[in-house]
Amino acid sequence: MEDLDTQVLRTALRWQSEGQAVVLVTVARTWGSSPRPPGSLMAINGRGETVGSVSGGCIEDDLIHRIREGGVEAALTGNAPTVQRYGISADQAHRFGLPCGGTVELVLERVAVHSRLDELLTACEQRESVERVLDLHSGRVQLRPGRRDGVPELNDATLTTYLGPQARLILIGAGDLSRFMSQMALSLGFEVFVCDPREEHRASWSLPGVTLTHEMPDDLILRLKPDARTAVVALTHDPKLDDLALIDALQSEAFYVGAIGSRRNSATRRERLHEHFEISYEVLDRLHGPAGLYIASKTPAEIALSIMAEVVAVKNGASANTMSRASQEASKGLLLASSCPV
Repeated sequence: MEDLDTQVLRTALRWQSEGQAVVLVTVARTWGSSPRPPGSLMAINGRGETVGSVSGGCIEDDLIHRIREGGVEAALTGNAPTVQRYGISADQAHRFGLPCGGTVELVLERVAVHSRLDELLTACEQRESVERVLDLHSGRVQLRPGRRDGVPELNDATLTTYLGPQARLILIGAGDLSRFMSQMALSLGFEVFVCDPREEHRASWSLPGVTLTHEMPDDLILRLKPDARTAVVALTHDPKLDDLALIDALQSEAFYVGAIGSRRNSATRRERLHEHFEISYEVLDRLHGPAGLYIASKTPAEIALSIMAEVVAVKNGASANTMSRASQEASKGLLLASSCPV
């Protein structure tokens, strides 16, 4: 399953190739609370069909109404991209359902050949990170190497956004836990690989959308070359397999490397990797073991949830202190939630 950004770009490109008028909408800036972060994408065609979102529904309804009533031109000022702000006043915030009086600034552009969406998609598929610079006067686009996690930059002349490869999850071991993790990861927009050289474990393992491979774990890691958008989790409990993956994964750019096991087994693994394979303690500090946030999990599905929660937290830049506090609160049975003052 593709991530949402890729789905938006691919759908917009398909609509445009079919001869439909298409508007690509980007969240450029936000103030206060906002349902969608800067960089979020949405596309709307001339029939009012949409993919992606910029607010969770409230602003989308207004844009769709304008396009249905007056066509794509109704959402744009001429052929050039248009900057549109929602939620400036308390009345607008209430009207459009923005939480806590938040303000969202959008850039709307008509998709055309010079939008270069095909090149952008190709770069993402090749796991390249791209900086996209949109000229707000002409609508023309420049693409150049960039970083995946950049924050959009808007000025009077240009909108600069950053896109790149979808998150990727490599699981070592084909079993119930990897099946639950794969299902969750797919729904979160990850590309998923499951590696298990043991034929008896692979025989009954099948999940649409997941690449199942019989390679030795170290061969797979060396072939895929984990980048900063890749997580690797060892799930077999077999050091002959898990260690092979961890040795190379820990020395890659992977944003998350983890392994299941008890605290005692995790400590033993750490010493084994240091003494037998000369992995430094500094590198071993990157290893999440036991993998997962504490949620008192017992079943494979609950363990999968705890591990995927930690993977997503690390991907999104949550600090170790934040995750530790969340785990402590969860262990006390407290419900954590963010809310807006009334």
